[in-house]
Amino acid sequence: MNTILIHIALSQYGVTEEPGKEHNPVILNYFKEIGHTWVESDETAWCSAYTNWVALRAACERSNQLTARSWLLVGIPVSIPQIGDIVVFWRESPDSWKGHVGFFIAYSEDGQNIYVLGGNQNNQVCIKAYPVARLLGFRRLKMLDNITDLKLAA
Repeated sequence: MNTILIHIALSQYGVTEEPGKEHNPVILNYFKEIGHTWVESDETAWCSAYTNWVALRAACERSNQLTARSWLLVGIPVSIPQIGDIVVFWRESPDSWKGHVGFFIAYSEDGQNIYVLGGNQNNQVCIKAYPVARLLGFRRLKMLDNITDLKLAA
């Protein structure tokens, strides 16, 4: 389990989009700190921005992209996830480019759902259940422990 990732991710619990024309500066800062300074609205899909921001703060590898499915190319695939592993789901259809990404928390008791700590879940950072049937994969991130790794992740 990556306790640093979960600690940082949980520190943002409850961050919520601003209704109307206002935009939450915390969410906009996720985009800014990961290098997507062009984003000016918390209405922009931000699950991957949040995940990248957490990974950046934890000095872990990251996708550097705003698409959820980009996380399927980061880290190593795992079949038995641990708390803090990346979990990626499809949206609309398994063949669509759309998806959702967050941090694995647990399976539901009946095994039908996966609890995910993520951003842009009901327009906020929270823990939410997603159907196992929509799972694309789990990934375990590597901690970046030297200057070369940190430069490659930037």
